[in-house]
Amino acid sequence: MSATTLLGVSLKMYFGHHETLNWARRIGEIAARHPAVTEGRTELFVLPAFPAIVPLRSLLAGTGVRVGAQDLATDDRGPFTGEVSGPYLKEIGCSYAEVGHAERRRLFGEGDTVVAAKTAAALRNRLTPVLCVGELDPAGPAEAADRTVAELERILATAQHDGGDGGEVVVAYEPQWAIGAPKPASPEHITTVCAALTSWLAARPGYAGSRVIYGGSAGPGLLGSLGEGVDGLFLGRFAHDPDAVERILDEMSGRTAKAGI
Repeated sequence: MSATTLLGVSLKMYFGHHETLNWARRIGEIAARHPAVTEGRTELFVLPAFPAIVPLRSLLAGTGVRVGAQDLATDDRGPFTGEVSGPYLKEIGCSYAEVGHAERRRLFGEGDTVVAAKTAAALRNRLTPVLCVGELDPAGPAEAADRTVAELERILATAQHDGGDGGEVVVAYEPQWAIGAPKPASPEHITTVCAALTSWLAARPGYAGSRVIYGGSAGPGLLGSLGEGVDGLFLGRFAHDPDAVERILDEMSGRTAKAGI
């Protein structure tokens, strides 16, 4: 387990602009007083819709909460209508960029080649990619681990050819069959796959500092049941209630204290 747990939130397209700002104010208030964040035991990041990135940076200044984007372009400049580049995101203060989410794959046809190109774009622009990986259909923990490690290896190998020559990566393990489901994958399943991903990254010095977190119907009460190799959680709809985010920070505070961190 990393010395610092990681809690990420993607707001997807659920909130309007003012709703996003009001939610962020609540999250900032929680983070600014919560010992998990103030004592450096948990790093919290938020991925809002593109138009909210700049105002959220201002709202969350001094709270310890970092801001990122839910997507980025494969290229850094050019005639790409509607896209937002890595340099642009870095300029407006982003720390993270999400790539490879199952919804982008399913709805917009983004395959491994595009995901790798976006990963490379994040890395070369000093953004930490939140690289989503995970099996499409339910499988046993060992098989899911093999599939997911192979997916990660394939994407990062291609990203190197696109100019993403290593760096810190946040791997978000999200089994696609668990996204939006009533409950997450089992603790045994999550721990087995995340431990395999962590082991693979640990053997590659070029990705030093990388972490593995779990998403896919993640919410309060899950983290305490997970074993080594899971460095945190990636939240979707369960983060819409700021009180739920605070409960998870409570769990993270207890987990790191138990581990002696």
